Amino acid sequence: MKAPAATVARTVLTRGALFLGLWLVLLPSLKPADLAIGLLAAAAATWTSARLMPPELGHVRLLALLAFVPHFVWQSVRAGVDVARRAMSPRMPLKAGFVSCPVSLPPGLARNDFVSIMSLMPGTVPVGETEDAVVYHCLDTDQPLAQQMADEERLLSNALVVVERHHG
Repeated sequence: MKAPAATVARTVLTRGALFLGLWLVLLPSLKPADLAIGLLAAAAATWTSARLMPPELGHVRLLALLAFVPHFVWQSVRAGVDVARRAMSPRMPLKAGFVSCPVSLPPGLARNDFVSIMSLMPGTVPVGETEDAVVYHCLDTDQPLAQQMADEERLLSNALVVVERHHG
């Protein structure tokens, strides 16, 4: 299923504006020649971006994503403290191993975002995936990792609207 033309146009225009904005932030001056080169660079970056990462069906709910940020920050701090505590305490029990966690997000950008964010869970690192699960290496397999991941996926899914692609 291809994304509608309006979705593709909106995505391309947004990426182009972001690339041009980045160029403008990095510019030491606003000379016309610099701006012309920036427009060309933004156009080339946008074209490359659209070829390497085609627009997907779906969108982001900005307010829900902003509401997710404090949770994300808290998880990051909690993960750092937990790993530091484990590193500093030689008697901390570890039961390292692999856990397969089911996911409902289809393979693609939304799942990649989810997996990247979940790599911040205390003592976990994603190491592989299948069509319907992500495999994590974790420091303590006695922890309810699969349930935690399902809860986190539900929170992030509130911010992302993903239309599943059907491969035929």
